[in-house]
Amino acid sequence: MPKPRSQNTKAPTVRSGAADRSLELYLVRHAIAAERGPEWPDDDLRPLTDRGIARFEKAVAGLANLELAVDEVLTSPLVRARQTADLLASGLEDGPSVQVLEALAPGHEPAHVAEAVLRVARGRRVAVVGHEPGLGELAAFLIGTRQAIAFKKGGVCRIDLQSGVARSSGALVWFLSPKIMRSLAE
Repeated sequence: MPKPRSQNTKAPTVRSGAADRSLELYLVRHAIAAERGPEWPDDDLRPLTDRGIARFEKAVAGLANLELAVDEVLTSPLVRARQTADLLASGLEDGPSVQVLEALAPGHEPAHVAEAVLRVARGRRVAVVGHEPGLGELAAFLIGTRQAIAFKKGGVCRIDLQSGVARSSGALVWFLSPKIMRSLAE
């Protein structure tokens, strides 16, 4: 198992007076994508597979049955994450907007990602679509665990932040595998 990246100890804060509002974060790993290889020499351009699209659409239907409400979807700029974000937004009631957030691309420290997300989120319900291992490291950073949380492709968790400080202030409310979400759609 790879060693987690070092975590910056500076705790990011929400600005503009939003610190007293709770924030619901939904961390979403992108759905099943095309395999790396000669067909996709640029990893940033790898798209979702047809199977990945179909399975994630059904998973989103399960989330919709739970009456999941999201105000905005933030996504990594990589194609597979953007496609996942679009599927998520189109499958939820009120079709939240989708915004690319460069900090969600692979390779960023959890503290940097948290700060970027909190700058945009401002006490709302926000879905964050990203990649492993960064997404699992972000979850660990937010809830104060040392070990990254492993996300399956298409997996989703909810973390509530009750204050403006991201590091260790979050509560893991639930964590659903794609299989469980698909079963909720039936």
